Amino acid sequence: MAEQQPPTSLFPATSMPDPEWWHLLWPEPDRVILAMGLQPGMRVVDLCCGDGYFTAPLAQRVEPGRVIAIDLEPLLLQQARHRCRDHYNCYFLQADAQELARLVEEPVDYVLIANTFHGVPDQEGMARNVHRILRPGGCFAVINWHAQPREQCIVLGTPRGPATALRLSPARLRQIVEPAGFGTPRQVELPPYHYGMLFRKEENLPHTPAEGAASAVGQPSADER
Repeated sequence: MAEQQPPTSLFPATSMPDPEWWHLLWPEPDRVILAMGLQPGMRVVDLCCGDGYFTAPLAQRVEPGRVIAIDLEPLLLQQARHRCRDHYNCYFLQADAQELARLVEEPVDYVLIANTFHGVPDQEGMARNVHRILRPGGCFAVINWHAQPREQCIVLGTPRGPATALRLSPARLRQIVEPAGFGTPRQVELPPYHYGMLFRKEENLPHTPAEGAASAVGQPSADER
């Protein structure tokens, strides 16, 4: 793993939500991880991991594999470390997600980005960077809010999630990610308001090693994930 530099980039509309409604929306994160196809022994990147809400069940699921949890916000990383304190297989990195290909030097089996891709300024560039660090046949998993009006996504009596204009339909997500070298994805419904897409790196495309030194990862700024 390359040496990291001070973090530089924030992603809009991706700040960590209030735990009260977030935990109500995702009462069983371990079931989400299972639905997203994680397997024991995998080497995984949890990109923009936030406070580790998905990182802990992810680490448990992939043991004896390894999880590299990346986020820009130091306070959230501290919370993620605490949440994962019983898991020996987590490595935490404060860095910029847009520099992913410079941070992870060895191929991984799986990259997860949950509730954040909508706020990435260069989504095509991120897809290319994920492709570079995946082994052939590896998986890029994206969890998104469905592209329905925000006012329809009610939790505890209040509309939740990113602005309607930022939301990506499955079809639009495919248009962004597949040109980076990924095959036809598998879609997973994550009710009531989310879906997951599992993109496989084409087997016949070689791993592209990253060049240069590390930089910093994008955990976000304003609004809700």
